[in-house]
Amino acid sequence: MKELPQATHEAITRSSEEGDLLAKRGSYNEAVACYNQAWKLVPEPKSDWEASTWLLAAIGDACFLGGFYKSGYEALSYALLCPNGLGNPFIHLRLGQCEYERGNFAEAAEQLTRAYALEGAQLFRLDDPKYFVFLKTKIEAPALGW
Repeated sequence: MKELPQATHEAITRSSEEGDLLAKRGSYNEAVACYNQAWKLVPEPKSDWEASTWLLAAIGDACFLGGFYKSGYEALSYALLCPNGLGNPFIHLRLGQCEYERGNFAEAAEQLTRAYALEGAQLFRLDDPKYFVFLKTKIEAPALGW
């Protein structure tokens, strides 16, 4: 896998860390703005870089937490195309949650099922229980139970 030039990586990391601090404070608009600054620094083709995966996951997370579900969906969907995006339980979880909130329940069930299959019930523990309750209506209980 290609590595970003050191200066580019450091600049992306700085903007991303600033976004992380803002997101922790609940300033999701500002966090997304910082992440978008970092996103502009990622060289083309953007989908080739591992930094794109974690940066888009951060954007999608801040968008979800801020209630910007369409933007969250867009960022997280793109993250699936980046290195190690497909099969990342957190990306599938947030994507499923964004789709749930957008009323796209078939896609929500698909993504939440992937997240559950990859990480199990513990992945859902920090979020609103409605997502796990919804998932349980869409798939059969595992042999050993929930």
